[in-house]
Amino acid sequence: MHLEKMSTFQLDVLQEIGNIGAGNAATALSTLLNRKIDMKVPSVRVLSFEEMMEAAGGSETVVASVFLRLEGEAPGSMFFILPLNQAEFFIHQVTDEVNFSFTNPPYSEIALSALQEVGNILSGSYLSALSDFTGLTLLPSVPSLSIDMVGATISYGLIELSQMGDFAILIDTILTGSDTSNEAIQGHFFLLPDPDSLEIMFTALGVSSNE
Repeated sequence: MHLEKMSTFQLDVLQEIGNIGAGNAATALSTLLNRKIDMKVPSVRVLSFEEMMEAAGGSETVVASVFLRLEGEAPGSMFFILPLNQAEFFIHQVTDEVNFSFTNPPYSEIALSALQEVGNILSGSYLSALSDFTGLTLLPSVPSLSIDMVGATISYGLIELSQMGDFAILIDTILTGSDTSNEAIQGHFFLLPDPDSLEIMFTALGVSSNE
């Protein structure tokens, strides 16, 4: 399936999967942070790899990213990318390191572990939603955390993939806490299906590629 063949109906299906994943993630994060967290998916878009980097802030923007591979019946790759200031917010909430800043390396193991756990929760929630919704067996690799430029992060994640698709699916995410004075946190969740994987997902859902 190619970029230009994605229908509005198919994007609606992907958005619904994103909404379910966001709900799962909000519940898990609320438990981790011991406060109410709401998570919404305002839009789902299909992007080229160049557009993917621009959506995440530009290839030279430094971000926090969690990457994992999906194996099973519909293999692919997943990224969850957060701007550094928003990654710092999670670290402040999860640990006692309230003065932690990415402008002051080296970073503590506690801070990075906390951020990795948040990334695990977010990516795992989306993966569970995708697997439950499609009924397909999807097995995640161990997620890896990186603090690096967008271009390097994405290139490193994809460098060993000899067979990857020609587009990425961007699921925008907005997180808000129970304290309305806090600025909403915006992250970017990217799903990069391997060739044929998206067709397999839609077939499992009973959605024709000609919808």
